[in-house]
Amino acid sequence: MLVPQTSIPEVLLRGSIMYLMLFLALRYLMKRHAGQVGIADILVIVLISEAAQNAMVGEAKSLVEAAFLVGTILFWSYVINWLSDRVPFLRSLGGGDPVPLIQDGRFNRRNMDRELLTEDELMSQLRQHGIERVAEVKRACLEPDGNISVIRVRGGDEQKPAGRTRGI
Repeated sequence: MLVPQTSIPEVLLRGSIMYLMLFLALRYLMKRHAGQVGIADILVIVLISEAAQNAMVGEAKSLVEAAFLVGTILFWSYVINWLSDRVPFLRSLGGGDPVPLIQDGRFNRRNMDRELLTEDELMSQLRQHGIERVAEVKRACLEPDGNISVIRVRGGDEQKPAGRTRGI
């Protein structure tokens, strides 16, 4: 139990190589335009961690196999993101349209129920952005990325703050 099955230098070398490869791949291939991580990104990270884990502890036959597997996952992630940016049909599969939650100072209860948002949760999001009353909101929408965008009633004070509405 306390005696390693693989030599310590090999573990250090495998871990170092996989870390550097993953660091470079995630740093340069997984940039998000809005600085946010979506469900697809989390899926890629989970798949990569599973593929890389075997290479780091020596269960994979070679580091090259693990590197090709990680590369394949990153390749498909890139291709799907690239296609989603260029093909409207694929873009709509990725998230859909914003869902109106408040219109002209009134809650849209049907949409709130469909999105499983309570009035208290929505008011909490509004307060985080300096809005105390729903009457101050011209329009608020749940965006496809999970943020709530808000436009105030007054034309000169229109803002579009965003806040996370739920964890992943």
